[in-house]
Amino acid sequence: MRPPGLCDRRFTFAYIFAAVEPGTDNAFALVMPYADTAAMQIFLDGFAETIAEDEHAVMVLDQAGWHGSNDLAVPANVTLVPLPAYSPELNPVERVWLYLKERFLSHRLLDDYEAIVKAASAAWNRLLGEVGRVKSLCSYPWIPAVNV
Repeated sequence: MRPPGLCDRRFTFAYIFAAVEPGTDNAFALVMPYADTAAMQIFLDGFAETIAEDEHAVMVLDQAGWHGSNDLAVPANVTLVPLPAYSPELNPVERVWLYLKERFLSHRLLDDYEAIVKAASAAWNRLLGEVGRVKSLCSYPWIPAVNV
């Protein structure tokens, strides 16, 4: 159980969209003002630009509406693979979210949207600064079996 903490009744959000490469510390993220199809398109386009010309990425994701919208133009070098419904334990990035929340983002009151973006970005950068952390968080035992 978490201890009781500060309560803020304001509602301003920022969303971290991220992709991780299990077994490595490779990761890509954007902090976005909305979690919708338009934001997902920006994320996919940005992510696709990080992939080498001779590579193709398979992105495993949950079934959030904006992840599989028919309005998405999925880049040619990316394949989206939806996980079964209600199976967050299969998604490697879920452990990243838990880690960020527990260590860097919980029990804080932030002044405004810019402060939220700054805190989310700082948390992500701290995570990436911990050599081997993304690898240890996202190395699920089932991944090597399907990564052939």
